[in-house]
Amino acid sequence: MSNSELAPETVTRRSLLIGGLVAAGGAAALVNTGVAQDMSGHDMSSMPADAAREPANPYAAPSPHSGAHGDMMTVGTVDHAANGFDPSTMLTEWETGTLSTLADGRSLRTFEIEAIDKEIEIAPGVMFQAWTYNGRVPGPALRAREGERLRIVFKNYGSHPHSMHFHGIHSARMDGVPGAGLINPGEEYVYEFDAKPFGCHLYHCHALPLKRHMHKGMYGAFIIDPDPALHPEFAAIASSRVLGTPENGGWQEMVMVMNAFDTNFDNENEFYAVNTIAHAYARAPIRIVKSKPVRIYLVNVTEFDPINSFHLHANFFDYFDTGTNLTPTLRTVDLIMQCQAQRGILEFSFKDHEAGSYMFHPHQTEFTELGWMGMFDVVQG
Repeated sequence: MSNSELAPETVTRRSLLIGGLVAAGGAAALVNTGVAQDMSGHDMSSMPADAAREPANPYAAPSPHSGAHGDMMTVGTVDHAANGFDPSTMLTEWETGTLSTLADGRSLRTFEIEAIDKEIEIAPGVMFQAWTYNGRVPGPALRAREGERLRIVFKNYGSHPHSMHFHGIHSARMDGVPGAGLINPGEEYVYEFDAKPFGCHLYHCHALPLKRHMHKGMYGAFIIDPDPALHPEFAAIASSRVLGTPENGGWQEMVMVMNAFDTNFDNENEFYAVNTIAHAYARAPIRIVKSKPVRIYLVNVTEFDPINSFHLHANFFDYFDTGTNLTPTLRTVDLIMQCQAQRGILEFSFKDHEAGSYMFHPHQTEFTELGWMGMFDVVQG
């Protein structure tokens, strides 16, 4: 089913939350789209068998962690193989490109990116006509080191003009805007600039209308690790952020891109998520070893809403806004807000906690119930 086939009255951001929809016959519509929900939030185990959900119904199979949010979640499974990406593996998939050496001895890191139109499943049974980088939403998490020369070979196999605009420091001709790096279908462009400043950044299409190109899926995380030699006063901290170093190996790192989808083109989102798939990390909690610290590269690209947020249950974290500093912007907080394109690094630990499931989500409750909610499964080791 494509998103164009979803009538506004079938799946909207409001109808997923209003229990009165069931009385109006909306429950059948939701089951047909694979997103039926038990809106009551009550324990149904004591109900008569004929009043409870039919056990043979495949949509009724409960998640072992679904009770943590009163079963107010999507129902069913998403075909990650058909999508070509899995949100669980996407957490730690870093695209590091190909390294070579320039004539002056500097490192050159080359990435190859393709724009592709692709239908993806964003919630069980809900298809979305996406515009993608390398066939996935979000696009690959590009990772480089401060001071390297970056070369991004961008090929547009999509149906519309596209570009890549990088948040960072570069010349005007590499900015990925109309007249400077915007390319037509079938064309190719090479962006080249130095990797600076270090931090947690992003890239996205800057073709017009900008809100449509971004909302359709053309964005991704862009991480520049600091060069410890350039920051001798914080060398140990900088080394811990450099992918592949022994210091970095002591951390559990992951990338989370907060996004959302307007499935009926009313400029309001019907589904919210981290890394695209609604309730992905509630259905498949993220395993965390309690003895090792956690670092999250968090990026917000949510369209049609002014802010998004991240709240960690039963714990607090240090926050590095934009990631361009090696000392925290905020210390010991449990919630931060980000506007679109804002990003940062969260660092925390569960070493003094008991093992178990710990929730994370935005503190806009509507976002939580429409897909943006997950669990950390903290284990001994």
